Amino acid sequence: MGKPKKLDELFHDTLKDVYFAEKKILTTLPKMAKAAQNDDLKAAFEKHRRETEGQVKRLEQVFAIIGKKPQGKTCDALMGIVKEGEETVYEYKDSPALDAGLLAVAQAVEHYEISRYGTLKAWAKELGHEDAATLLDETLEEEKNTDAALTELAESVVNQVAETKAA
Repeated sequence: MGKPKKLDELFHDTLKDVYFAEKKILTTLPKMAKAAQNDDLKAAFEKHRRETEGQVKRLEQVFAIIGKKPQGKTCDALMGIVKEGEETVYEYKDSPALDAGLLAVAQAVEHYEISRYGTLKAWAKELGHEDAATLLDETLEEEKNTDAALTELAESVVNQVAETKAA
């Protein structure tokens, strides 16, 4: 089995995972924005795409702090959520429930990211990488704000639209 792996290796591996995820999210958000029917939802996806670009840059800074080259490692969790999103777009195209489905997928992504960034921030502190912890915390706060904005959008617009069109 080789020598036991340490926290710094797990931190680096998880960083690669999240880096892959953010890059994948960058390519997925424009598709979600295009599929969305509600203008506020389209705008939310656009805003998240712009934020994600900054988050990728922050991750690259974290890689630099630990002296590693920025690289991704396929993140199966995110790939599953993306696949679910593609199925939602395909199965609910032109349906009143489409935006509700897109929001659910977007929030699944946010919750995945919130858990990852929270963990990475804690590990960075544990490993003495205060600068990295600060960068990761910035992203964590953005992800929490995006999640809150999506919740508000779901409660106000999308659920009402789904209900009125169903009636």
